Amino acid sequence: MSNTSANSFKKMVLKGDIVSLSDTFKIILMADGFVFDGNAHHSYADVLADEIANTYGYITGGNELSGVSLALDNVHNLVKLGWAYSEWIPVGGSIVTSGAIIFDDTTDIVSGHDYTDAIVYYIDFGETKTALDGTNLRVQDIYTTIA
Repeated sequence: MSNTSANSFKKMVLKGDIVSLSDTFKIILMADGFVFDGNAHHSYADVLADEIANTYGYITGGNELSGVSLALDNVHNLVKLGWAYSEWIPVGGSIVTSGAIIFDDTTDIVSGHDYTDAIVYYIDFGETKTALDGTNLRVQDIYTTIA
């Protein structure tokens, strides 16, 4: 399991392009077998082809995240950027995924940012997760660190 922040995210935070407490963040589910590359995957457009299909209760473009928080960790010399959980309940079939991506839905090149819908973080589930019809698929304890 390898959870990874996009390298471009760190730069955009330092430039002030990503305002963590006021921006809109979304979470999308990735197709089984997707491999994240923090050096090459910078925006939602870079991974769109590997997002799971718009079916069985999953809507492409993802869920908006709420409950954004910042926590200072002086023991490990880092800051945690976190959100509340997100969930999907499949209807009429199963949702199959092996990971999720968080992106900042507020950033865009037109406004002078480096990337439109900049990727923040990849969550590797470490296995294929299958949510059957009527069961819930929940992603919780969502956070990335800035060191």
